[in-house]
Amino acid sequence: MPPNGHKYSILLPTYNEKDNLPIIIWLIVKYMKASGYDYEVIVIDDGSPDGTLDVAKDLQKIYGEDTIVLRPRAGKLGLGTAYIHGIKHATGDFIIILDADLSHHPKFIPEFIKLQESGDYDIVSGTRYAGNGGVYGWDFKRKLISRGANYLSQVLLRPNASDLTGSFRLYKKPVLEKCISSCVSKGYVFQMEMLVRARQHNFTIAEVPITFVDRIYGTSKLGGTEIIQFAKNLLYLFATT
Repeated sequence: MPPNGHKYSILLPTYNEKDNLPIIIWLIVKYMKASGYDYEVIVIDDGSPDGTLDVAKDLQKIYGEDTIVLRPRAGKLGLGTAYIHGIKHATGDFIIILDADLSHHPKFIPEFIKLQESGDYDIVSGTRYAGNGGVYGWDFKRKLISRGANYLSQVLLRPNASDLTGSFRLYKKPVLEKCISSCVSKGYVFQMEMLVRARQHNFTIAEVPITFVDRIYGTSKLGGTEIIQFAKNLLYLFATT
């Protein structure tokens, strides 16, 4: 029996992550097994041309179909719809989301769970900007963009969270479903809007300081187009929330 009677569905949206996926899965299994919590990992691959899905199939053979659940999609359809797709197949009453590129270390997941239990919080979010949280592997320009985006978001949106642009979080399943149904943004702004909508719905949010590490394999998907889209959507959220 799991120590708290809950099950945690860990959603891993992937696109060209064949080198990172075996490592992140191994780490998730290691820390979840050690903690004794009941869990499943749902891999949502968006038609990666690098063979990510084939790697996921091999991992499913190693860890079992109950632990690794594959729910691929035909093409790159966006992060928000990936979560919706994953939730439809999730059997847990809590949902954990993190990036598959090793920037979010699964060692923090048990801390998320313990903090959630301590206050029955609706959401637990990882933060790079409070306590002993931090970022490693970014150059000055990337850090400046992230800090600037987070600062502007704090000033304009007042989200009651110190790291609005992060994407390592634990949600009660109904809470995540309600937040997603309220969101209109796509891409990188989606994570930011999720916490803004959570504030509107009066959901409780707690934070765990995390260390964010830049991806080891592959290339970052953040570019000029994403930055411009972020600015547009930030202004839209400011005007409508």
